[in-house]
Amino acid sequence: MQEVEVASYQVATDLHNTEILTARFHQQRFNRHVHEGYCIGVIEQGAQQFWRSGSNHIAARNSIILVNADQVHDGHRASENGWAYQACYPTVEVFSTLSQEFSGPGNAPWFEHAVEHDNHMAELLRTMFNTLRESTNTLQRETAFYLAMTQLMSNFGKRRPELTHLQHQPKTVRFIVDYLQQHFAENISLVHLAALVHLNPFYLVRLFTRTMGLPPHRYQIQVRIQRAKAMLRQKKPLKAIALDCGFSDQSHLNRHFKFVTGITPGQYQHSITL
Repeated sequence: MQEVEVASYQVATDLHNTEILTARFHQQRFNRHVHEGYCIGVIEQGAQQFWRSGSNHIAARNSIILVNADQVHDGHRASENGWAYQACYPTVEVFSTLSQEFSGPGNAPWFEHAVEHDNHMAELLRTMFNTLRESTNTLQRETAFYLAMTQLMSNFGKRRPELTHLQHQPKTVRFIVDYLQQHFAENISLVHLAALVHLNPFYLVRLFTRTMGLPPHRYQIQVRIQRAKAMLRQKKPLKAIALDCGFSDQSHLNRHFKFVTGITPGQYQHSITL
């Protein structure tokens, strides 16, 4: 009998709209993608393999997964029976606020290692996930969340290193990233992007891909998925969301959405609890 893939999302509106995920996957393969916020997870069963920071990593049971905001990664099973995990996606702004306790305002942490092994921290994260899933007491929820995030940052957070590939025209890449975020629904040509920054189109593709880990068109799709999630949480019709986000039709949205989240937009909208 084929194992069923299960994923349930919750949005903690009282915690800066932090997304919470509980999932079990067997055959799911996530293509390389990015999240607007950080990805912080705990493996509950099985093992996951994922690419981050230029190499592959394996996270087994009790491992803590750490992916920085806007950092390219993928994911698939590393054990025969797949993997089960809990994860949350706090924004850069959440960590920037908390970091005032450590390094001054505006310095969100950089998690150097993709996988950490710390049983006490894993249990603290589990307590947080259980509280956010079961409790409606705002004070209890905020306490569990901020305690876990602060401890995580204290244990593993560092200052982001200066990346050598960003030393070459970082403003150019940042400009294109901002442009794609602002014009995510438009059908933009590579020639147009290159003209905006006065570069050869093929050089721009190499520069952008080397810096961001994805070519411009795939980065634009990631932005579209992020915007689609926000609209799904507002319970907008799927067909309208697809068109508003720049997808040619609903099936086009479905295909790309599932590659990133593991479920379809309809399943996401049905499972989401606020």
